[in-house]
Amino acid sequence: MKTAWLILPALLASATPSFANKVFVTNERGNTVTVLDSDSWEVIGEFPAGNRPRGITISPDGKELYVCASDDDTVRVFDPETYEELHTLPSGPDPELFVLHPSGNPLYIANEDDNLVTVVDTKTRQVLAEVPVGVEPEGMAIHPTGKYFINTSETTNMAHFIDSASYDITDNILVDQRPRYAEFSTDGNKLYVSAEIGGTVTVIDTSSEAPAIIDKISFEVPGVQPEWLQPVGVKATADGSRVFVALGPANRVAVIDGATDEVLEYLLVGQRVWQMAFTPGEEFLITTNGNSNDVSIIDVKDEKVIRSVQVGEQPWGVVVAPD
Repeated sequence: MKTAWLILPALLASATPSFANKVFVTNERGNTVTVLDSDSWEVIGEFPAGNRPRGITISPDGKELYVCASDDDTVRVFDPETYEELHTLPSGPDPELFVLHPSGNPLYIANEDDNLVTVVDTKTRQVLAEVPVGVEPEGMAIHPTGKYFINTSETTNMAHFIDSASYDITDNILVDQRPRYAEFSTDGNKLYVSAEIGGTVTVIDTSSEAPAIIDKISFEVPGVQPEWLQPVGVKATADGSRVFVALGPANRVAVIDGATDEVLEYLLVGQRVWQMAFTPGEEFLITTNGNSNDVSIIDVKDEKVIRSVQVGEQPWGVVVAPD
């Protein structure tokens, strides 16, 4: 027979609910952010986020939520707990995607309309630099060390490597047509750049001083027309074993072996899958599906879609609050 002091902790542990994280989804046409609970996957809130909200990220400490209000030409900053707008940040015209320095400051913003990357201090709210890049900049990524960041320019078809200290472009890598997104591996040794019209993901070796293309991943889904295979969002697991690629109007997420760059399978999700985000422990991957107005929940370990949840009108970006 167990003693009472052994039984009580067990009962308390079994009664304690699992910790849930908030999931924030920008609705490009609905002009809102939808909030989901990552435990129940229920919608727990929605709030106005300006005109045409697209890119979204959250500070490492989870205290500030940043949203690209593209048609307002600004970045809106919200309290992730109360959903109150705290202030705005200058962004330049038509901000679409951005990335935070690993420290949480500064913020690097792609300005699609004026071919610039704007660098903003998140504390002083001042513009630190404007970096001229190629035509229609969109994708943004930063090396895990923070030493340099990446911009992809849709019309120039390049990934620009930009020094974080000098803001000089150190390398330009030509990729396929209309690059939309860039993602580093956790160790910083690989960069994945998706090309929406080219239909490929370019793999760039970033382990040496001079970055170089080492592979190019293409896609083929039975019954799906090749022109529908439009890679956009890319997410790599922390251990580098898997890379997930959102394939736009193909309504699929490709699962790629991170070691061999081989496509292993395709997961059927909602319509026009766009961006993606992991929960903090990478148990789940959330995708935004713009034409079906929902998000899909993927069990990462089982590589299986387990649920879809209706959100706002034309979901675009997604971020999950840190633990």
